[in-house]
Amino acid sequence: MTAPLSLRTRRLVLRPLLPGDAPALVAYRDLPEVARYQSWTSFDLDTATRFVARQADVIPDTPGSWLQLAVVLAATDEIVGDVGLHFRADDPQQMELGITLAPAHQGVGLGREAIEALLGYAFGTLGKHRVIAITDADNDAAARLFERVGLRREAHYVDAVFFKGAWGSEYLFAMLRREWRPHP
Repeated sequence: MTAPLSLRTRRLVLRPLLPGDAPALVAYRDLPEVARYQSWTSFDLDTATRFVARQADVIPDTPGSWLQLAVVLAATDEIVGDVGLHFRADDPQQMELGITLAPAHQGVGLGREAIEALLGYAFGTLGKHRVIAITDADNDAAARLFERVGLRREAHYVDAVFFKGAWGSEYLFAMLRREWRPHP
């Protein structure tokens, strides 16, 4: 059995989701401004409970799996978001990441801190060759975040995805292990 993945930064703990986390997930994931660029339209307690339960058996670095971690303030133990790691089945040397932060905790560097921790795990611990992140082309905050941590915009897919009843565009960001610079 593999030990649960837990990453620590100066202000954050990224840890597995626990059954008691469901209400905290609902508090920010059900907000229209959060759901706007996500695959869900609403995120109620039942949805959150099932979401957390599905994560219980996910083993890190299992090809084809998505691992979701809670983003927790180390000083207060408050959940302020979550991050996702997609361990690709088609190419285990590549990984996708994503992030969702509560609006009240955006714009203060927590997203950057969380993504840098994920990059350290992907490149430093797992030795992945390449990490990607995909975001809606209208999600300026996410695009800026990915650029701030050093991911380069490699692609702009124009009207490439039918999303929430309309065609949408996406940006693909990427970083290679040789481009990664660890942060203390």
